[in-house]
Amino acid sequence: MKALLIVLKTFLAEKRLMLALGFLLAALTALAGIALLSVSGWFITATALAGLTSAAALAFDVFAPSAGIRFLALFRTAARYGERVVSHDATLSVLAGMRETLFRAFATAREARALALSPARLLFRLTLDVDALDGLYLRLLMPAGVALVSVLFTMLCLAFIDGWASIAIGLFLIGAGFTIATVAALRAQKPARFRAAALEALRGQVINLVSGATDLLMTGQIAARRQAATSAEARLAATDDRLNRIETITGFGLAALAPLAGGGLLLVLALLVERGVIGAPGAAFALLLVLAAAEPFTGLRRGALEAGRILVAARRIAPRLAATAPEIIHQSPPEGEVVRLTNVTARHAGAARAVLTDLSLTITAGEIVALTGPSGAGKSTLMALIAGEIIAESGEVAVARASLLTQRAELFADTLAGNLRLARPGATDAELWAALEAAGLAETVRALPDGLATWLGEGGAGLSGGERRRLSLARLLLTDCPLLLLDEPTEALDLETARDIMARLTLARGDRSLLIATHRTHEAAISDRMIVIESGQISGNFKRMDAGYGEVASRLRKD
Repeated sequence: MKALLIVLKTFLAEKRLMLALGFLLAALTALAGIALLSVSGWFITATALAGLTSAAALAFDVFAPSAGIRFLALFRTAARYGERVVSHDATLSVLAGMRETLFRAFATAREARALALSPARLLFRLTLDVDALDGLYLRLLMPAGVALVSVLFTMLCLAFIDGWASIAIGLFLIGAGFTIATVAALRAQKPARFRAAALEALRGQVINLVSGATDLLMTGQIAARRQAATSAEARLAATDDRLNRIETITGFGLAALAPLAGGGLLLVLALLVERGVIGAPGAAFALLLVLAAAEPFTGLRRGALEAGRILVAARRIAPRLAATAPEIIHQSPPEGEVVRLTNVTARHAGAARAVLTDLSLTITAGEIVALTGPSGAGKSTLMALIAGEIIAESGEVAVARASLLTQRAELFADTLAGNLRLARPGATDAELWAALEAAGLAETVRALPDGLATWLGEGGAGLSGGERRRLSLARLLLTDCPLLLLDEPTEALDLETARDIMARLTLARGDRSLLIATHRTHEAAISDRMIVIESGQISGNFKRMDAGYGEVASRLRKD
């Protein structure tokens, strides 16, 4: 319930007045429909009775009731249209705001790294979960409120005919209607959760099948993945069948409210007519009033079935709506330095032990530092700490603005210019060409028919591995950060391309500092200092002129 309250609070904070107006219009629509049916029944019955004698027919006023009926019909249509426009516009606006909040939460450095392990998760949160929350207002709260208002209005009208009948009918409709809806919601909660999980699994399987079709085909795994997608679809179909059965039973129960309430009231009305308390037109008015009052309860059917799905979505989204994790902001280092770490201990979220322990490091402005050590020693963790992707558990961290280039080139389905402008949105074409020239990719791009407007596929499809790495380097050079972090920047590239990239990086960096995590000699060869990290601590720190520098370099992987 806490998660639902957080989501509801978001709804009210965003569009409180619009949501209230939408509910008011929905209630007025229902009340106009109830009044239209009951007054029409009274009018038809009264007209029929008045026509039995000429004196009564001449005395009966048909104009006022007919004018009222026409007004109610027009008013109901207008209110219905206004309710749809207002309530749906308000809901869609709130959901759009939720998507922006979620995207900003996932766009932080820490979340982006975790999201890379499961990229479809953001898609599911922004689509499946947020879409599910439109039912909280449109299919749960508003129908329940309208049904309650309709019953209270009916009770008020019936009170002028018979007070006990008014109370009995009201209690029956409220008790039976909301009980049926509640039982349906409880019965549907488990299959609704299973359906949400099955739908997410199916989408994930299809996304993996489509995005990795080439690799799966080459490894002979495409049939197995296709079977996994088919199994996920079968699970989805099974949960749909369960929900459809519950929906059918719920619809039958809610539809039975009107004849049950009407049948009971009909007996009471017969006695009242026999005693002369009311006439036939009044009895018709009361009977149709109750039949119309039961109709809004049928709107609870869909909301009851989706209650489980809404609750799951709220539990997933509410924590990020309640407190979006801010970006890690480090304090600035002293003048002339870009990194100063003092007795830092850090671990990844959920890790049992710290990766870095009591580590201290200083990098001066303009310095090139190579970071080496065995796999798992903590090099990537140190880079992530400096980049602001994880937070130190203890110690002091003072770091200048830094930009990280990982081993994987993160390119998007966009133009070359669009991929480059991720680093500097306001960059001119001349600045883009200068960055491409520095990265050694300018001639290749000029040879393309569309130049900077060339469209790339997902992950930079359309470029070779070396060209993707050069494009990533050009984007890195466009940043105005004083510190560039490179995690094995030439991994999986041929030696000639790798050496060319490192040489160009050295020339194009200007007065910026470089921190390079590496296992390869040609990457470390441009460094002014070499740092060895082992078991989360610095075990060696050698300048180029030190004897240890050559010893460490000799242990690196040969080109």
